[in-house]
Amino acid sequence: MTAHYDALETRDPEVRERDMLGRLPAQVAHARARAPAFAKTLAAIDPAAVTSRAALAQLPVMRKGELLELQKSARPFGGLAASGFGEIARVFASPGPIYEPEGRAPDWWRLGRALFAAGFRRGDLVHNCFSYHFTPAGSMLETGAHAVGCTVFPGGTGQTEQQVQAIADLAPAGYVGTPSFLRIILEKADELGVTLPSLVKALVSGEAFPPSLRDALAARGIQGYQVYATADLGNIAYETPAREGLVVDEGVLVEIVRPGTGTPVPDGEVGEVVVTALANADYPLIRFGTGDLSAVLPGRSPCGRTNLRIRGWMGRADQTTKVKGMFVHPSQVAAIVARHAEIAKARLVVDNPDQNDRMILHVEPRPGQAVPVEAVVATIRDVTKLRGELQVRALGELPNDGKVIDDTRTYA
Repeated sequence: MTAHYDALETRDPEVRERDMLGRLPAQVAHARARAPAFAKTLAAIDPAAVTSRAALAQLPVMRKGELLELQKSARPFGGLAASGFGEIARVFASPGPIYEPEGRAPDWWRLGRALFAAGFRRGDLVHNCFSYHFTPAGSMLETGAHAVGCTVFPGGTGQTEQQVQAIADLAPAGYVGTPSFLRIILEKADELGVTLPSLVKALVSGEAFPPSLRDALAARGIQGYQVYATADLGNIAYETPAREGLVVDEGVLVEIVRPGTGTPVPDGEVGEVVVTALANADYPLIRFGTGDLSAVLPGRSPCGRTNLRIRGWMGRADQTTKVKGMFVHPSQVAAIVARHAEIAKARLVVDNPDQNDRMILHVEPRPGQAVPVEAVVATIRDVTKLRGELQVRALGELPNDGKVIDDTRTYA
């Protein structure tokens, strides 16, 4: 039994980086030529010049929050798809609704690699409890399982007693679905006095997978792993037997940027996950901001895979809040910082002492720099149209949690 899905996973990191950056100009050119929305946003870009991460970082970020408005003005995919009906296989809908295409290529969502890392192998029967209607998760995992050589039982969601009966009768080796639904199935089996000894592996997604639940599954003989995937991008990163962060998929280029901006943060600092899809010709998303927070995990995985690792899901980057009837966005905090080179990092704290809303911008100065307090306070007012205070902190004092806006208000 091989330890890795293919030779791509164990490439020298420099070879991988050259390969991915070598494919980048063609993907940018393809997106600009075939997807109307990218034709507009990338109109001034020379694709041939996008050959480095620094050059990629100059391109605009297309954030998930923009999809709904884009799709309202250009059905069905907001001008981001390069293939249309007849070329794609299916269309799905996520809450919003936001519509997503599925192409015809095998394992189009690239979930096979994550399933393999979780121990799934050719000949396994997989009990798939992701939804098969509206949202694409069921199809994402089914097509991935087929790529590995597995057979799939489409259990879908709900009908807990029937799920228990099917698992007892068919004896699948593994489960895919949300971790909470697996727990519910196991508890229902206990209630019915049914044992499910065939289940020894699981790949879960769609919600948090706390260590307590992972350990509870292990106590039952089920090794559970998680995958970070979205309906827009498919597999982004996946857990391996090393259990040290998530290894980035071979089909995407991942950046971690400061929320509200497109500026990459130093390795280890928490920021928004921004993804460029290199292995997708139908939906060639360039610098797609997921809205999720994570951070780069330094070093290589002990499992032998050599790609970049991230820490997993660490919260949401969209920290927009409303103060005195006015929306305040992370991008506005970034705009304030951009006007003052003396500021290295900032965090806007919103509280309400005496039930009155208050904004305090906490900033760290660059080494050897003095922050011009009055000028920054004036900039806060100019950018947000609200009054704000300033508090200068010591270098390194602000938390490394990706928060740009921290709303701590409590209400009596």
